[in-house]
Amino acid sequence: MTQAGKHDIEIRDLYKIFGPEAARHVEAVKAGLGKAELNDRHNHVLGLQDINLTIPHGRITVIMGLSGSGKSTLIRHINGLIRPTAGQVLYDGQDVVTMTPAQLRDFRRQKTAMVFQKFALLPHRTVLRNAAYGLTVRGVAEAEDRARHWIGRVGLQGYEDYYPRQLSGGMQQRVGLARALTNDAEILLMDEAFSALDPLIRMDMQAILLELQQELRKTIIFITHDLDEALRLGDKIAILRDGAMEQVGTGQDIVLRPANDYVAEFVREVNRGRIIEARTIAAPAVQGAELPGFTVKARSKLDLVARRMTRAGVSEAQIRDADGGLVGTIDLPAILDAMVNPADAASED
Repeated sequence: MTQAGKHDIEIRDLYKIFGPEAARHVEAVKAGLGKAELNDRHNHVLGLQDINLTIPHGRITVIMGLSGSGKSTLIRHINGLIRPTAGQVLYDGQDVVTMTPAQLRDFRRQKTAMVFQKFALLPHRTVLRNAAYGLTVRGVAEAEDRARHWIGRVGLQGYEDYYPRQLSGGMQQRVGLARALTNDAEILLMDEAFSALDPLIRMDMQAILLELQQELRKTIIFITHDLDEALRLGDKIAILRDGAMEQVGTGQDIVLRPANDYVAEFVREVNRGRIIEARTIAAPAVQGAELPGFTVKARSKLDLVARRMTRAGVSEAQIRDADGGLVGTIDLPAILDAMVNPADAASED
């Protein structure tokens, strides 16, 4: 396990069993009692099993999985809405699990904010008063001024006096995001936040989130069942199945090196060209050899690189990092090879 920074969230040895005698069954689960057996023998439900995860400060961590995988259960442990049967949730030297009710209330109000799938707006309050709600409850005098700022930042300037019923779903979700940002929380918990939106609006909300994150560097935990969304948003992705962690890594890690058959099947249909970066398949530059005249950025995705090279009529390029340092070289055959899923390539042989 890597050493967590002070403001990282560190989830350690977390178990959640639902049922009246949950604590009695933890050791049996640790010894190998599975979800089905726990339910059949003891009528208890295994929600989470041996979760260890570092959520880095200032980055977007996506927790994904199918329905029933435990992802929403996990996110609710972070702000203490659900208490684990065993384990720790550490932030800034404190264990959320052992906080007193007063400490937990302050932690939720001051350190975290949630953005829900169903928007969770108060229907009798205007956009402005919805966005300002968290600070108003805390008695912050400039609550509405701060809310106006974030309403504008999410593209809703001019809608401050509207009510939720007068807004589209995408606009309501923008209000939910503005409310979370107005609260100025360090941690944003986003539970299937964009899942109820139409595809185009969903992509628009993803773009807004990424744009804001470039500036704000919040610690964001984003829950989704959609792999494309996870790959677009996540600096780090954790895949759950039946309450257990299948794999944790970057989008490239998961696409290029799936931990098992389950993950491999999950990523099989992914457009690898949109995930893999040029630096990942860079060939070392041969000392003394003439470098290609065309240059691409090290972190550019392969589909973008291929389009640029094709338009320029070149088959080779040099790869440079953000400081201009030479990373290596790349050619079109290597790009095309990397963009093909090995399983698909094998089936064609």
